[in-house]
Amino acid sequence: MTREMFWERALSGGLGAQFDWLAAATVLASTRNAPMPVPADAPTLPRSRTAWGAVVAMSLMTFVLIASEFMPVSLLTPIAADLAITEGQAGQTIAISGLFAVLTSLFGNGLLARFDRRLVVLGYTAALVVSGLVVTLAPDGLVFMLGRALVGVAIGGFWSLSTAILARLSMPADLPRALAMLQGGTALAAVIAAPLGSFLGGLVGWRGAFAIVVPIGLVGLVWQWRVLPPMAPEQQVSARRMLGLLRSPAVAIGMAATALAFMGQFALSTYLRPFLELVTGLDVNALSLVLLGLGLGGLLGTALAGWLMRQYLKPVLVAAPALLAVLALLLIPVGQIPAATAVLLIVWGVLTTPIPVAWGTWMTRVIPGELEAGGGLQVALIQVAITLGAFGGGVLFDTAGWWAPFVLAALLLAAAALLAAKAAANPQLRMGAV
Repeated sequence: MTREMFWERALSGGLGAQFDWLAAATVLASTRNAPMPVPADAPTLPRSRTAWGAVVAMSLMTFVLIASEFMPVSLLTPIAADLAITEGQAGQTIAISGLFAVLTSLFGNGLLARFDRRLVVLGYTAALVVSGLVVTLAPDGLVFMLGRALVGVAIGGFWSLSTAILARLSMPADLPRALAMLQGGTALAAVIAAPLGSFLGGLVGWRGAFAIVVPIGLVGLVWQWRVLPPMAPEQQVSARRMLGLLRSPAVAIGMAATALAFMGQFALSTYLRPFLELVTGLDVNALSLVLLGLGLGGLLGTALAGWLMRQYLKPVLVAAPALLAVLALLLIPVGQIPAATAVLLIVWGVLTTPIPVAWGTWMTRVIPGELEAGGGLQVALIQVAITLGAFGGGVLFDTAGWWAPFVLAALLLAAAALLAAKAAANPQLRMGAV
């Protein structure tokens, strides 16, 4: 069985596909070390077979990126104590990485527009490895912030290129599945990043927890170098070109719907822990189980996303935020009932993870020739939306009460559904079009 056939077989396995990249490293090591043959003109001609090995390597990168971004959440206390900073300042490192992600998504790929996209991806992966070293060895809060800024550079640069690169690695019919596979790394990281960070922090200290990123990142770097084909730049990307896409009403509506969906999600999800502790009354063990259920629901949603995008892209664009809006409102009256709350949050997890896959697929159909510019714009908007949603939800949580972020989330998600309905009317979203 060839390496390409293995990936196709592995990726047809439903929920288990989200974990295939873990087994893939073992399989890859046992096969021949020669890279997959890729025609020199592959960037401009349709592929005869999807490069699943490269797709899985990209998925590993998303796992490490998301795990690195959110690992500080469970390690704030020891980080603050060791670096002589407050827990609030330690928590701001997540905001720092988000800021640099926005800046890199807007300007980074434009500055690197003349370089082979394979080299650019390798560069962002190297930045992630360096950030792990800087954070691990940081003597004070300033150097720690610098390391977190490098994480943001890697996040913004990689995510802004990811859809465009997957479009060049995949056959058109396989692109939704490839995008779902990429989100599989994200979903898995969301499930285990915080508990893994907490466990490793207690076992080897917070520096040891961050040090784990370095060898995993190096494995990803070598893997990408082996399996990613050369990809000559196809277009000049700049912030001006990205913002110019918004002159198209179809693009502007879709991007606005994307931003509102993420803003609504994070207006609520950021404050789930205090909600579950103060309102639902869960102890630490029950809280961990509910959050695990939420994450596993996300994995299930990701597993279904590839198939859903091929068959039902338009309904997913509208139904996912609409149903999330209903869930946000339902959590208010049933929040004091642990079992009902747990069920609703599992469904919440199932519905949230297809949203980035859906809007990534939408972008490949509406602006197929502008995927790098569109990807940069989309990543920047999502990062800003997450920040605004979390900030707005926090203000309401403190001033109006725990229920207020849930109402805000419902309003934002309902608005996202309305805009998504208008975006879904675009004739370019015909069934199976890419």
